[in-house]
Amino acid sequence: MQAEGFTVEPSRALSMNEVVALYREVGWTTYADDVPTLEAALTGSSHVVAARRGGRLDGQARVISDGATICYLQDVLVHPDAQRAGIGRALVLAALEPYASVRQKVLLTEDEPRQCAFYESLGYQEIRDHGTGSLRAFVRFDG
Repeated sequence: MQAEGFTVEPSRALSMNEVVALYREVGWTTYADDVPTLEAALTGSSHVVAARRGGRLDGQARVISDGATICYLQDVLVHPDAQRAGIGRALVLAALEPYASVRQKVLLTEDEPRQCAFYESLGYQEIRDHGTGSLRAFVRFDG
């Protein structure tokens, strides 16, 4: 898949140096400061896609899924120089492509207006806005 000079494709063999650099560029230093955990997260993901332009890693997204009933869209990152060019949308569509028949597609993100608008443009809704309000979302963070 290509978007404005970018190539987006599945990628299981990303260089951790370039991944860490991307996480740092977007300000996700908690991930970048714990490389072994970040590497384990990528290795344990069901599907990872990367966006490149001129060989540089400009974006990445990953999914965790059972492949049948649920998938979690996780860590959608786009280098600040590449934002607002369609690469985020291309990453999400490529990341979710293998899960077209999966009913539940979930993500957890910060309450930041641009992020909310981006995910809403891709068909995501906040739990409180879905249907009759019969759904609840719970999260637990340890450590």
